[in-house]
Amino acid sequence: MVHRYQLGGYNIVLDICSGSVHVVDEVAYDMIGLYETTDREDILARMWEKYGDREDVTAEELAECYDQIGELKEAGKLFTPDTFRPMADTLKQKTAGVVKALCLHVAHTCNLNCSYCFASQGKYHGDRALMSLEVGKRALDFLIENSGSRHNLEVDFFGGEPLMNWDMIKELVAYARRREKETGKRFRFTLTTNGVLVDEDVIAFSNREMSNVVLSLDGRKEIHDAYRVDYAGNGSWEKIVPKFQQFVEARGGKNYYMRGTFTHANPDFLKDIQQMLDLGFTELSMEPVVCAPDDPSALTAEDLPVVLDQYEKLAELMLERHKAGKPFTFYHYMIDLKGGPCIYKRVSGCGSGTEYMAVTPWGDLYPCHQFVGEEAFKLGDIWNGVTNTATQCEFAACNVYARPDCADCWAKLYCSGGCAANAYHATGSVTGVYQYGCELFRKRMECAIMVEVAKALGDA
Repeated sequence: MVHRYQLGGYNIVLDICSGSVHVVDEVAYDMIGLYETTDREDILARMWEKYGDREDVTAEELAECYDQIGELKEAGKLFTPDTFRPMADTLKQKTAGVVKALCLHVAHTCNLNCSYCFASQGKYHGDRALMSLEVGKRALDFLIENSGSRHNLEVDFFGGEPLMNWDMIKELVAYARRREKETGKRFRFTLTTNGVLVDEDVIAFSNREMSNVVLSLDGRKEIHDAYRVDYAGNGSWEKIVPKFQQFVEARGGKNYYMRGTFTHANPDFLKDIQQMLDLGFTELSMEPVVCAPDDPSALTAEDLPVVLDQYEKLAELMLERHKAGKPFTFYHYMIDLKGGPCIYKRVSGCGSGTEYMAVTPWGDLYPCHQFVGEEAFKLGDIWNGVTNTATQCEFAACNVYARPDCADCWAKLYCSGGCAANAYHATGSVTGVYQYGCELFRKRMECAIMVEVAKALGDA
């Protein structure tokens, strides 16, 4: 499968199954588009009719270009056949029963009342609760016991607002460090926070123990304060921004992400990105809102062309700033064209429900944080392990080839079939497809690849 597109002044051709990226002139671009459906003489005739009056194009050069395309095909760099489908169902069997990461819901409560919150203001459609140290310790032991030969383990402190259970988090990290010495495992911790309770202790401890911190900021003050409010309806922007600036400075400007959400109110999210940059933040992420289609915050069909255009303008801004020596990172544009993820990851996706699980304050296991509270998806608990094996098997079989709608999509080996939670909430099936999200993902990938192409060619 081949995908061709034009962006940023480049003619880009992606060979999906080999991962090859080609930047070509317009003649080769057109030829490649015809190569598999049209015979040689017809292609050359069409190209001569279109380009023959140009001084830099000769019949011999057109024939040579055609032959070079054939050579790339023979070399496995164009029109490469898909050899991954037969292994899709067996890839996850190699890591069956091995858990590498947990999302610990240390607080099912929050000190903000964000209207678009997918977690119902941290309650996840249930009761408010804080995870006890006993449950937290057992969760880490569960991870150790089920990690097989894996040495590096990952734990996300999540909520609600995890800082509402801060003392427990610190005790739990200390417990993990003791268990590392006993087991030879190594824990990598991440903290996600809305910033309201950030203080010097949080900053100092996080800088010692948290490999990454995710800081929630929606960008523009008027947008942030319209959604991220306390229970009295007051915005939080002025309260948290100075704390985030102090936090990021103390981390040396590394190992953090400013994570924003854009909604129907701000499909022009580039203004929010620019606000974050103006505040001195350079590790950025803006995520499309996750909510019911009838929610006032939901992105609409009318928003789609605006958002797609914003992604293109974001790519232009990244190149401008890179050229000026002021680069910044956008999470969804991070791509390695020389290496990238292994084929297991490209086919199987995030590993939710198998390698990765969420743990509630009571110790219940769910496939990921977006399924918490959906009783049908409860997998078991940290004491008895996975008992709902039928649901886990459903997630184990969840790969890009299990989704019929992905069959003809050029981006399938970049997105791995997309998010199972988004698919379920959009279609009622974890092997469904969230079409709106697909549109956004494809545009993000085109932009991300174009940015890397420009850098590789020295144009940025």
